[in-house]
Amino acid sequence: MSNTPWWRGAVIYQIYPRSFLDANGDGVGDLPGIIDRLDYIAALGVDAIWISPFFRSPMADFGYDIADYRDVDPLFGNLDDFDRLLAKAHALGLKVMIDQVLSHTSIEHDWFRESRQDRTNPKADWYVWADPREDGTAPNNWMSLFGGVAWQWEPRREQYFLHNFLADQPDLNFHNPAVQKATLDNVRFWLDRGVDGFRLDAINFCFHDRQLRDNPPKPADKRVGRGFSPDNPYAYQYHYFNNTQPENLPFLEELRALLDQYPGAVSLGEISSEDSLATTAEYTTAKRLHMGYSFELLVDDYSAAYIRDTVSRLETAMIEGWPCWAISNHDVERAVTRWGGHPADPRLARMLVAMLCSLRGSICLYQGEELGLGEADVPFEALQDPYGITFWPNFKGRDGCRTPLPWIDAPLAGFTTGEPWLPIPADHQSRAVAVQEAQPDSVLLAFRRFLAWRRTQPVLLHGDIRFLDSAEPVLLFERTLGDEVMLLAFNLSSLPGRQLLPEGAWQAMDVPGPDAGSVDGTELALPAHAVYCGRRIG
Repeated sequence: MSNTPWWRGAVIYQIYPRSFLDANGDGVGDLPGIIDRLDYIAALGVDAIWISPFFRSPMADFGYDIADYRDVDPLFGNLDDFDRLLAKAHALGLKVMIDQVLSHTSIEHDWFRESRQDRTNPKADWYVWADPREDGTAPNNWMSLFGGVAWQWEPRREQYFLHNFLADQPDLNFHNPAVQKATLDNVRFWLDRGVDGFRLDAINFCFHDRQLRDNPPKPADKRVGRGFSPDNPYAYQYHYFNNTQPENLPFLEELRALLDQYPGAVSLGEISSEDSLATTAEYTTAKRLHMGYSFELLVDDYSAAYIRDTVSRLETAMIEGWPCWAISNHDVERAVTRWGGHPADPRLARMLVAMLCSLRGSICLYQGEELGLGEADVPFEALQDPYGITFWPNFKGRDGCRTPLPWIDAPLAGFTTGEPWLPIPADHQSRAVAVQEAQPDSVLLAFRRFLAWRRTQPVLLHGDIRFLDSAEPVLLFERTLGDEVMLLAFNLSSLPGRQLLPEGAWQAMDVPGPDAGSVDGTELALPAHAVYCGRRIG
């Protein structure tokens, strides 16, 4: 496997910089804070870090509204800080991936400030502008994911501009070749600086339908959320025309050609479409993205059947590409709460990490998963997320998964010396890094032990996957590499479970981290949230 690219089978640790560590006492995490804790991250046993946006921004969407792609926002530090971060991470053996938000900018980006002035300026066609209908209403029925129509009136041009997200995030017009070139030049800037790859935000949103056709309505029974509020009118449509257009494929090939000029550079696309698994398979080929991930395991559905069917569908569709799986990130309720309720169960946290990291593909783990943190209950008066404020009280937004990482058991959790930008729950403080470092059975130490063991198992890093029939709540599959066959069983429930042992002779393996199952005659006996692992013999 010496010629296998570093990212195949890699574990990528997502850092949400606002909430990782505050080094200057202003209540917001920053790049120097990340630098200060890179040794901690390396000790987890991960292969790479992905840093959410730290670019210059008015922070309407906390950095996903970029005003300058080539500069660090003063809130987080400066370019020298980033260079120091990159150098230290590389010295520790960590790859560094950064977010790139290509489909839209901030309303304060110089490109948009020029574009909005009139219809004849040099940037006039750099964004998606359209005339109103005869009655003055928006050009079509497209909706914003953050609620309401996806069009905002601009009186200077007497036109609407498109925003698939906040009105502060106007969509770029990728049908304009100059926009594509400028976007790729921004990517090249960070490649030249030494980054190892990019997580590409909403990458299937770069192009829109040139004809601005209306999206068709979606029946009420089909309005299933994928990372957005179920009462959001965005769910009322099939989004056939405002994203995932065929013109995106040649652009991805241009992007890949650029990355191929930098050996080892990798792309990971975030994909959310009407059929995200099919789009992921289409986007991840030898000439397009290296990896893709979707929201399919970031939802409320939690059963062995759902996980088996989701992963199997992608495996069937993905001929050339390489999957990447995540069960938590900065946009959704933390998995131990979403799938296990309150309070967060450490046994579930240990099992979920083992289950996720045993799937075929690369893995994204979100800061705090190594501590088994549950979703924080942020009161309305403390909310920062515009998405949550709009949809309160039916949907509380994303602040509950974004609260600061607890380092010590104290009111400010060792995160800051100032007032934290989001409150830190008392139960998070009791699960702090320093507390878990001293607990032999903690989620943190189990996390480290499991990732260290996984690195010694080539079959988990590079092998094929085959799901076996199993009764709920047991997820059962094999990983195969050459002559080696590994059997893995996961009890997804808080109650004991049993599962018929597949035919063959199996030698139990000691899997450090999660609670262990055992063989009882012809059956697997699985305590609550336990894992069984066996190697085929003979």
